[in-house]
Amino acid sequence: MAIIRVGRCRDKPFMKFVKFLGKGSYGSVDLYRHTKQDGSTSFTAAKISSDHRTIEREFRVLSQLKGSPGIVRVLSPSLHEGFDSFGDRVYEMPMEYASAGSLSSFIHLNKQLRDSTVKDFTRMILQGLVSVHSHGYVHCDLKPDNLLLFPVYDQQTWTYTYQLKIADFGLALKEGEEESDNWDYHYPFVGTPFYMSPESVRDGTVEKALDLWSLGCIVLEMYTGKRPWSEFKSLYDLEDVLAVDKRVPEIPDTVPWDARQFLDKCFALKPEDRGTASELLLHPFLVGDDKKMEDATVGADMGLSIIKPPAKLEDSVTTKKALKVKIVSSKLPFFKRVSNKPLKLKIIPPKPPSSTFVPVH
Repeated sequence: MAIIRVGRCRDKPFMKFVKFLGKGSYGSVDLYRHTKQDGSTSFTAAKISSDHRTIEREFRVLSQLKGSPGIVRVLSPSLHEGFDSFGDRVYEMPMEYASAGSLSSFIHLNKQLRDSTVKDFTRMILQGLVSVHSHGYVHCDLKPDNLLLFPVYDQQTWTYTYQLKIADFGLALKEGEEESDNWDYHYPFVGTPFYMSPESVRDGTVEKALDLWSLGCIVLEMYTGKRPWSEFKSLYDLEDVLAVDKRVPEIPDTVPWDARQFLDKCFALKPEDRGTASELLLHPFLVGDDKKMEDATVGADMGLSIIKPPAKLEDSVTTKKALKVKIVSSKLPFFKRVSNKPLKLKIIPPKPPSSTFVPVH
């Protein structure tokens, strides 16, 4: 499908196109700068697609999850409808902009992540999954490309922290749902094969445990810097490995022992043996020996500390290549880092952009 472009400054007098952010399986995402009447600016990421059924499904799921920790926010009460430069009908969904990019790009820049970094990001992913699963949904396509990083700047300490949120719910299904436009005759599963569980490939089942297997693949990738099953070039070979041989991704000896125990849980061949997202939040890998941590979900406001000179958001959205950053591990226990000094969010979420798109009811 050709990249979809929607009328910009001419049709949106207070909106200025900044750059193209990326293209997914059923649409594209553009970044816009919104100039307010007082002269201040904010930024909006607009997902645009001609596939009304899929983007409507994603919008419905995100609307139900609005306000949940660890989930990207939609910034409009309804989809917007308009036309692209070819005169075809398209639909737009304004969302909050993750100026730090995806976890995939973060791993690409930093290679193997520190143990403390992996743990912080894993907690955030699980907090989002608790929200998703509590509403009866399965994400079905959990992978680094669909995990977004939001920088939070503390002016007092000159440090950035990152909040990680789950995005791209275009393939999300209700648990147990088996009929979907996303199922393919030759591949009876949804999502990205390299992050899929054996039972989803073999039986085409949609269970919450599917997301926990995908989480294990992501954690392994954060430690190694490589996508799981990178030794396989053919999806046909991978299908045999998962569905017939019932193999799990290889965990190298360089992965810490507690992380290996966590990954063994995620990669359990029986879905019921993986537990739940809430239970995994309490795994020793994430809680450790700190018995004072009373609530594993306290980290809704947690972040990853980054030392970096002050920078304006305008600079970050016009830079083509992301800057490499230095990860700094705090010596304090995790729960103290979270609870004793709450983060102050300096990036104000943008309001829905004014445009010629009309609401779709």
